[in-house]
Amino acid sequence: MNSRPLILIVEDEEAISNFISAILSSNDYNILKTAKGAEAISMAASRCPDLILLDLGLPDMDGLEVLKTIRKWTGLPVIVVSARGHESEKVAALDLGADDYIAKPFGTSELLARIRTAIRHGQNVTGGPFSSSEKLMVGELEIDYAKRTVTLGGEEIHLTPIEYKIIVLLSKNLGKVLTHDYIIKEVWGPYTNEIQSLRVNMANIRRKLEVNPGEPKYIVTEVGVGYRMVEDH
Repeated sequence: MNSRPLILIVEDEEAISNFISAILSSNDYNILKTAKGAEAISMAASRCPDLILLDLGLPDMDGLEVLKTIRKWTGLPVIVVSARGHESEKVAALDLGADDYIAKPFGTSELLARIRTAIRHGQNVTGGPFSSSEKLMVGELEIDYAKRTVTLGGEEIHLTPIEYKIIVLLSKNLGKVLTHDYIIKEVWGPYTNEIQSLRVNMANIRRKLEVNPGEPKYIVTEVGVGYRMVEDH
C-alpha cells in the first residue's frame, strides 16, 4: 500500500507548477497536476487527493469558484496559492473554506510547513482534533479541555470566558488561519459584529500569554485577515 500523501496541484503557469512538483516529489509526496479548474474538480472527486494546492487565476474558471464547488461535497484540505495580494481575496478564499493561503512568491520551507499542517488538520476534521478529555501542548502553553484551564510554564493563566473560547477555537484549528468573521460568529454568534471586541480580547490574551505581545509567539496576526495559533516552536 502506498502511504505517500497525494497532492493535486492546480496551476496554469507551467514553470511554477514544475517548481512545486519538484519540491513535493523530493519530499516524498505523490503528485497530480492540472492547469484547468473544471479538470481539478473532476480529479478531486475521482482521485481523492490528501490536499489541493489551488491557484486562483485559472484560464477556464476562477479559482474561488473551484473552491466553492469542491466545498459542496468534501472537506479535504485546500491551500490557495496565488499572486493576488488583495486581503479581500484572502478573506474570501478562507471564508469559502480554504485551509490556508500562500501568496507568491513563497519559500520552499514555508510551503512544506503549511502543507504538513493542512494535511494533519484534514486528518483530524472527521473526529475533531481533540476530545473533551484531552490536552494540547504548544511550547510552554497547555490547554486542558476537561478542566477548562490554560497554563503557561506550569502556572495557570486567568482568562475571561470569552478569552477562553477564543483560545480554544484557535487551538482546535492549530496552524490554520481563522478569519475575523469566523471567530466572531463562533464566539459571539451569527448576528453580531464584534470586531472591536475581538481586537480588545486578543490584546488581553496576548498580554497574558506572550513575553513580548508586540512579537507574539503563540497567536499571530494575519494582517487584514484574522489570526492563527502557531504550531511549531
